Amino acid sequence: MTDMTAGQLRPVGIPLDRGPVLVAGLGIVAGALVIWQLVDLRQAALFVIGALLGLTLYHASFGFTGGWRRLVAERRGNAVRAQMLMIAVAAAVFIPLLTLGNPFGQPLVGATAPVGVSVLFGAALFGLGMQLGGGCGSGTLFTVGGGSARMLVTLVFFIVGALLGTAHLPFWLTQPSLPAISLGQSLGVPLALVVTFAGLGLVALVTVWIERRAHGGLEQAKAPANRGWVRLTRGPWPLVGAGLVLAGLNVLTLLVAGHPWSITYGFGLWGAKIAQAVGVPVASWEFWTWPAQAQALQASVLEDTTSVMDFGLILGAALAAGLAGKFAPKAALPFLSLLAAAIGGVLMGYGARLSFGCNIGALFSGIASGSVHGWLWFAAAFVGSFGGIALRPVFGLDGFKAK
Repeated sequence: MTDMTAGQLRPVGIPLDRGPVLVAGLGIVAGALVIWQLVDLRQAALFVIGALLGLTLYHASFGFTGGWRRLVAERRGNAVRAQMLMIAVAAAVFIPLLTLGNPFGQPLVGATAPVGVSVLFGAALFGLGMQLGGGCGSGTLFTVGGGSARMLVTLVFFIVGALLGTAHLPFWLTQPSLPAISLGQSLGVPLALVVTFAGLGLVALVTVWIERRAHGGLEQAKAPANRGWVRLTRGPWPLVGAGLVLAGLNVLTLLVAGHPWSITYGFGLWGAKIAQAVGVPVASWEFWTWPAQAQALQASVLEDTTSVMDFGLILGAALAAGLAGKFAPKAALPFLSLLAAAIGGVLMGYGARLSFGCNIGALFSGIASGSVHGWLWFAAAFVGSFGGIALRPVFGLDGFKAK
């Protein structure tokens, strides 16, 4: 998600940024009302859920990108363990619900996708790109909401890469692949849960072994500078607590939207609409002739569930950053760092389209849905992440001078 890590302390006396708090707060309220009027109450509710996701992500600095890099470079695995717990809690609800099909009056569809070369290659590209870009799908959005100029560059090129991915996806779908495999449907709910929990638990245990071998024990969380209501509103939130909140919000997304939380489909749609506006005939591309995609291209972005939640996430993160007094931190933006952000953004956008999602839509929601492609995505993206970590010093990242 982002390069930031949990446990960052800030003095209680830092004032909140009133301007961003006011603008973001009013934006969330006004946005929900406008979407309610122009679309419907359900879409407005998803916008608010997106805002809550953004606030949670920012306050906890809940990150896949930084968490994976800390495990590889520093041998610290607390972030990865929090991620596994988050997925497990969501899976405990997702897998039983999805086997029911239509438990509350509307069909529920999991984040399942084919298992093949497209996922393998796309996820590896994504893993490499997120280490150069500095954040994955959700991390890019919530750091943009927090005022990061560098991550805005990542987002722009993320959109470019996602659009290119829509142009090439039909080709990648012709490559060797198995159909979508749902553990809940293939194994039944009890065994599917056992297999999922065992896999997630094994990953967590491996991180414990790595950390204890390197440091002799597990990292202890630092005492927060803020406590009580101040900590709740201004952060920082604990990783485990934030993971539980994110799992609950993903379950809520499934119940309201009929499908789990996703991020990157919206980026491809935004890119297609921008390209179409400047005369690029994207409507003739095979991907955008498929019925669902053609309808999305013709309709308002406010009718697209993923886009609406993405907009809410940015505003929710902006609100959190303002409350924390951390909006738009000053930072030097060397050319090589911006180049890494651009390259990382393109790789993530392209890879996400090929692999049917990012760390949220493919990994979190995919594994929680019982989809085998989510596990393949996890493995391939983690391997790709090694390449990105190795390349970061080339661009002067991590405190190293570029050579």
